[in-house]
Amino acid sequence: MKIRYAFILVLFVFISCQTKEKTEEAVQEKKVENPLPSWNDVASKQNIISYVEDVTNSESQNFIPIKDRIATFDNDGNLWAEQPAYFQLFFAIDRVKKMAVDHPEWKNEQPFKAVLEDDMEELKKQGEHGLIKLVMTTHAGNTTEEFDADVKAWVNTAKHPTKNVGYDKMVYQPMLELLQYLRANNFKTYVVSGGGVDFMRAFVTEIYGIPTEQIIGSRIKTEFDYNNGNPVIKRLPALDYNDDKEGKPLNIQKIIGKKPVFSSGNSDGDLQMMQWAASNTHKSFMLYVHHTDAEREWAYDRDSHIGKLDKGLDQAIKDGWTVIDMKNDWKVIFPFELD
Repeated sequence: MKIRYAFILVLFVFISCQTKEKTEEAVQEKKVENPLPSWNDVASKQNIISYVEDVTNSESQNFIPIKDRIATFDNDGNLWAEQPAYFQLFFAIDRVKKMAVDHPEWKNEQPFKAVLEDDMEELKKQGEHGLIKLVMTTHAGNTTEEFDADVKAWVNTAKHPTKNVGYDKMVYQPMLELLQYLRANNFKTYVVSGGGVDFMRAFVTEIYGIPTEQIIGSRIKTEFDYNNGNPVIKRLPALDYNDDKEGKPLNIQKIIGKKPVFSSGNSDGDLQMMQWAASNTHKSFMLYVHHTDAEREWAYDRDSHIGKLDKGLDQAIKDGWTVIDMKNDWKVIFPFELD
């Protein structure tokens, strides 16, 4: 009986060693593959790969334990496009037009009048106050389930005004590959955006491969209603938290509880998140997307009304952060270009 047990133990050890060898071989094979196929062989790509290989190498002095491999990504202009206006604004505009049947007074009331007349210039003049009014009107007065259904229905039918494809197709293929590459190396990826958290959660989870609990954004106030045994969470017409600028590191600390070691954005609204990552005691990586391709996408930075990149670009240059030159660094921009 003892001999038999010893034989089984030896066999188990042998199989374990063989499995370990095969696993190590697979990891080695994986390293020689091209993890970012939609990127040209440029500095930004090499910087990313060098960083990941360094901090995941257990023999490197810069090795980062898996539990600390936190990566945060802005959404608008960083994971998907944001021109000529934020996608969530287009959702709000379409909702106003749909709701206008029950609100005849909107024909003479701004900012609704501008929306109904497709007057984007007048809508811009309404400023932040007008945009907040649109969002509060179209995003509240319902339950979380109802809002989720509204967003999903919109995504299934709405088209981008200039690209004429669904908004879910306006994501950046090279960034999708980056998300996958980081996760393959045991980074935990988060979206940290100024966009509405429930708007994003309604459909980007499947696109990015990021679960809803790892999507962080701005939120409106809500309340719980037992609703005669059928509990619901109602959405209220008031802003609860603005997840932008300094709000990003504050929300990261509150929700994640750890500094990111990898952080990516495209505007000054992401600068504080990048600064927070740069202060990590672990080796960190800050990545800016610079919109330089007027032909395939849009070219904008310091003077843009959306996604302004000014102070962030200056600090990136000064501190040696990696800046993606979209025109020269990416072979394709959108997934539909692969077809």
